[in-house]
Amino acid sequence: MLDEHLVFVDLETTGATATHDRITEVGIVEVHRGRLIREWSTLVNPGMSIPPAIQALTGISNDMVALAPTFADIQRELFERLEGKLFAAHNARFDYGFLKNEFRRCGVTFNARVLCTVKLSRKLYPQHARHNLDALIELHGITCAARHRALGDAKALWLLAQQWTAERGPVLVKSAVELLVKTQTVPVGLPDFAFNDIPETPGVYLFYGDNDVVLYVGKSINIRARVMSHFSGDHRVNKDMQIAREIKRIDWKQTAGELGALLLEHGPLLYAVDRQGNEAKFWLEIGRAHV
Repeated sequence: MLDEHLVFVDLETTGATATHDRITEVGIVEVHRGRLIREWSTLVNPGMSIPPAIQALTGISNDMVALAPTFADIQRELFERLEGKLFAAHNARFDYGFLKNEFRRCGVTFNARVLCTVKLSRKLYPQHARHNLDALIELHGITCAARHRALGDAKALWLLAQQWTAERGPVLVKSAVELLVKTQTVPVGLPDFAFNDIPETPGVYLFYGDNDVVLYVGKSINIRARVMSHFSGDHRVNKDMQIAREIKRIDWKQTAGELGALLLEHGPLLYAVDRQGNEAKFWLEIGRAHV
């Protein structure tokens, strides 16, 4: 991992929806061959009000960003700082999705190899139940002087990466990173093998969240391809980003053929049974589920 040219990235935002909310702060720690190259951060004027709860969490107020540059002002410099480097972030889908959307609004296409440090922690320390940043800071005794500020959190990731490499060894860490970068489209809440058994046949699929709450019901003549398309990493559709944050399990039901899938598509009612045996009723309407 640390022999890569990578950037540890953290963002602060006005909310959790990349297609609606905006970035308020960017923090980057650039590392090359295990050596710290530079740190960089900036406040960003989001062009919208920061909700009071977010201000309380981050300490970033509307007054602080009022005279800050907009994303359009910093996009060229930011792109140069990120281009060609491994993009490492905690729950990387969130940060990467926000940046892709912000760059897209500026007419810029941004793509990167992405490493999620939540997934890396889970792979290196499977015995631990919690892998959020607060838990890891406490578990590994990391000092974070500015929690919930972009550069402070990016620095914490850099410190964690150094500690993981020292504790687990560079060979194991590098192997885990290479595997995760190849499977980056699997959402954080799902195991890496989540897509392995999904058939390439017609049918209906269901996404479940916490407590087996059904998040989404869809249909396709190729279940596997359609399921994977929800997590393609393109981040254009807010619905798919929300599902990616909340999903914990995937289930599916194969049909007799294309006709069966089409009948389910146009059939008005679908019954799904959760793990507790409770029957939930959904209206199936072109891939949307209405509870």
